[in-house]
Amino acid sequence: MEIELSHKPSYTHVVVDLEDGETIMAEPGAMVSHTTNVSIDTTTSRDGLLSSAKSMLGGESFLANEFTAEGGSGTITLAPPTPGDVNHHTLDGETLYAVDGAYLASDPAIDIDSEFGGLKSMLAGASITPLALKGTGDVLIEAFGGIERKELADGETYTVDNEHVVAWTESVDFDARRIGGLKSTLLSGEGLVMDFTGPGAVWYQTRGLDSFMAAIAEAFGGSGDQGGDAPDMTDFL
Repeated sequence: MEIELSHKPSYTHVVVDLEDGETIMAEPGAMVSHTTNVSIDTTTSRDGLLSSAKSMLGGESFLANEFTAEGGSGTITLAPPTPGDVNHHTLDGETLYAVDGAYLASDPAIDIDSEFGGLKSMLAGASITPLALKGTGDVLIEAFGGIERKELADGETYTVDNEHVVAWTESVDFDARRIGGLKSTLLSGEGLVMDFTGPGAVWYQTRGLDSFMAAIAEAFGGSGDQGGDAPDMTDFL
């Protein structure tokens, strides 16, 4: 399996070249195109993506599509649903943790499950249930905006806004907390953050989808106190 990423980082496009009999598994809606000898099968089995009730807690789709080259090599292209970046990770008996919504595709040999973020994270109100991507093979992680990598030394701690966290290595310890009290949270516009302590690596996205949607809603939501009305979105179609 050969994987090539183009149009990074804003509109990353994934090209996967499969040898005869090779398969890649991807989230529904990720496919852009494929050659005629690539078959598609939707699965809910344990050999597929997130089949257990525990895994569904991670927020990912219950279904997955498997793309297999038959009768020769083939090509499948994939893309995230939002403008943004994709990172290619090659695991070798390792575990990569990713937030719900970050999974795009992987080698079928990768085991995908959900793990609770720990009692402290739950008490912080983070509702964090990271996906654990385990095994040997290729993994593709998506993000809104570009993806940055932060390498942490042993004992070094780095704080990332909860909305911007994408993934981290299994060697990194993590916890979630709120910034200050209710007043400071409301005034600062910040809410939850995650503290990561090395050694290991953390990946975060340069844009937050919730913040972007809030900005769009504010822009199109009318002038409110100024007495304006919200525009009819059909005017823009």
